[in-house]
Amino acid sequence: MDYLVDDGLAMAVFLALRLGKPLLLEGEPGVGKTAAAKALSLALETPLIRLQCYEGLTAGEALYEWNYQRQLLAIRLAEARQEKLTDADLFTAEFLQERPILRAVRHAGPVPPVLLIDEIDRADDEFEALLFEFLGEAAITVPELGTFTASRPPVVVLTSNRSRDLHDALRRRCLYHWIEFPAPARAAEIVRRSVPGATEPLIRSAAEFIGRVRGLELDKAPGLAETIDWVSALSALGVTDLTDAAVVSTLGTIAKTPDDRTAVALAAHQETP
Repeated sequence: MDYLVDDGLAMAVFLALRLGKPLLLEGEPGVGKTAAAKALSLALETPLIRLQCYEGLTAGEALYEWNYQRQLLAIRLAEARQEKLTDADLFTAEFLQERPILRAVRHAGPVPPVLLIDEIDRADDEFEALLFEFLGEAAITVPELGTFTASRPPVVVLTSNRSRDLHDALRRRCLYHWIEFPAPARAAEIVRRSVPGATEPLIRSAAEFIGRVRGLELDKAPGLAETIDWVSALSALGVTDLTDAAVVSTLGTIAKTPDDRTAVALAAHQETP
């Protein structure tokens, strides 16, 4: 992945690796938070383990759970043999199912994995408390088996779009970096690397137009991801320079609501030939 890193993000990643601390990345949607974790895993040549957060996420989906079907099968086999199983027989590592966080803790490779806990702000407040032991000690406690501690702590990257405030206890356990939306010149450089087939005039004018559009009162301002999609669409249509007609025909890549579509179309009509 060809990912451009500014000095602030580079320093945050360096310190997170050197100090062995989780890194919390915040910023508007589409500024490259998730892509940063993916690029880091490629740079370190280590697996990326991703946990996508959402409302109602539970420990069984994020940390671990028991394989109840295998436990039931073991019980039935024991009954057929006229044997009796105890809890100690059923709650063993054989029946433990690893979810992303425990998988990262128990990773046995020569290089620790990158664990991406994506959009932590989408999860419930209660879920954050489940992470405190892991974020502070690189460990997960399974009551029936004890505590698993990573021999090589995973590289942990958390992302948040700030849809809600995160708990202070979570923030204290992490290093922090806010990713700003880049200035038009840097945005153009990022788009240039992502859409190498696009013409220079198109890339430059698209980046400048997105910068102006982000100053409008939109329901959802387009981010870098939308900018890249837009330039890709324009390039696929053979567009070499930005025009009013080109913007209107591809509005679905950058305007995600009817009101935004109207506002962006008006801006295009006023600013492009």
